[in-house]
Amino acid sequence: MDIFSIISMLGGIALFLYGMRFMGEQLEKLSGGKLEYILEKMTDKTYKGILLGAVVTAVVQSSSAVTVMVVGFVNSGIMQLSRAIGVIMGANIGTTVTAWILSLTQISGDSIFITLLKPSSFSPVIAIVSVFMLLLSKNEKRKNIGGILMGFSVLMMGMTIMSDSMSGLAENENFTSLMLTFSNPVIGIIAGTLLAAVVQSSSAAVGIVQALAISGSISFSAALPLILGQNIGSCVPVLISSVGTSKNAKRTSLIYLYFNIIGVIVTGVLFYGAESIFGFDFMDNTISSIQIAVVNTAFKIFSTIVLLPFSKQLEFLAVKSIRDKGDEKEKKSQPLLIDERFLKSPAYAVEKCREVTKNMADLVEDTVLCALSIIKNYTDEKAELIMNNEKKTDKYEELLETYLIKISSLDLSDGDSKNVFLLHHAIENLEKIGDYCEDILKARKSMNKNKANLSDRAKYELSVMIAAATKIISVTNEAFKLNDLDKARKVEPLEDVIDKLKRELKLRHMERIDEGECTVEQGLPYLDIVSSIEHIADHCSDIALTMIELNSGDYNINISAK
Repeated sequence: MDIFSIISMLGGIALFLYGMRFMGEQLEKLSGGKLEYILEKMTDKTYKGILLGAVVTAVVQSSSAVTVMVVGFVNSGIMQLSRAIGVIMGANIGTTVTAWILSLTQISGDSIFITLLKPSSFSPVIAIVSVFMLLLSKNEKRKNIGGILMGFSVLMMGMTIMSDSMSGLAENENFTSLMLTFSNPVIGIIAGTLLAAVVQSSSAAVGIVQALAISGSISFSAALPLILGQNIGSCVPVLISSVGTSKNAKRTSLIYLYFNIIGVIVTGVLFYGAESIFGFDFMDNTISSIQIAVVNTAFKIFSTIVLLPFSKQLEFLAVKSIRDKGDEKEKKSQPLLIDERFLKSPAYAVEKCREVTKNMADLVEDTVLCALSIIKNYTDEKAELIMNNEKKTDKYEELLETYLIKISSLDLSDGDSKNVFLLHHAIENLEKIGDYCEDILKARKSMNKNKANLSDRAKYELSVMIAAATKIISVTNEAFKLNDLDKARKVEPLEDVIDKLKRELKLRHMERIDEGECTVEQGLPYLDIVSSIEHIADHCSDIALTMIELNSGDYNINISAK
């Protein structure tokens, strides 16, 4: 094998890995985060978790990526540890789809139908179609489909280049002796583990073994331990992703590791034990890529069937490996349902960020209602609640804005870009509304300190403004949470009413001061309260107008400017 063959092989591997990753990313975009949402909501039964884990992994082409997402679910408190086990088992099965697709490269036959199934026949056609879809289509979904087709074409092209570059290896004595070394189960499993750890994907590792099989360079005895070992190697990115997470998230990654290690040990002991007794003749025969797909699938289904009844024991083993000491403190430090691992699926990350922003909006609405009620009826309990809520609001803003900045750096769809822009606007305005609630509290405390009582007329006029403010915060929150444009359109008229009330109340209060009905000590806090309520209405209006303008399609989105 000369230097040009090595360069060709490495180039094929590069194209293969890029095609697999690009295809998975485009499939993820097309799903719009729905796959992750289904995983989150529909894993109450182990069998459901296995089924959904298999389906989602078959789509995104990576069991490691799905398991990393599950680690994020558990870390953020969305999914229980026990529910994660089924998804992990299903992910292992779903990742075998890639091997079956790649096995198409070894289809042989002279009929037109068989010829059309060969990647060398359909890949160029798919590539041409995908280029037209990417360059000419203005529809985002069609572009995503074009991206999927392009990724698939690049993947198959890489596979073909790999197998062609390895065509002479079967006659190479050095390579043949290396393959004989891999026939040793222990060495072969270690080699498979290292291969999958380096390429960060069990599917990619199996694909490389399949490329060797197409060239006729690898026997069954060498391929089997490599296939077994790559399952252990695929755990490396998951283990790395669990660093710095909660105890249950670390346990999730350990369950993935234990499941694969135990599956490899059980399968290896049974198979090689039977082989030593019966002496399988096929062990020294060259293996085909289709046979590799069969072996890979059979192993993973077998592991799932064997270990499924012991899912509780797997959980127990993970819990024993990472003890519960100090867990209560840890749970309190994880109050929000977002996780950096969700960034692997931008659409899902945006949706989770929106859910947390809805929680922030509910908190701010409660704070506003409490602040408005304290104007008439001051209590220390209400004052403390407003201060605590304001601190929580600030924490929400800090965490969400940091998370949104990370999301903004990703490759987002047009819809997700609009959602991110809206969330930036909403979070900023909600935080400022919380600040004005604090200003109302300060003004009310000032009135208590100066023992300033408002006149009956001032109380009545202020009650009208309070009623309008109660309505606008309720309508705004509901419009934002439901993405209801009809409700959003009701906010601006309410804001106009509050603006007019502010001008009218200030004018009438100045008249009362001139007439001696109210004092300056009463007037300043009163005017601060009126101004704060009007500012709250302004920020409600800003949220609603942003919703309306984004949906009109002519809004200039500039996230970086934020």
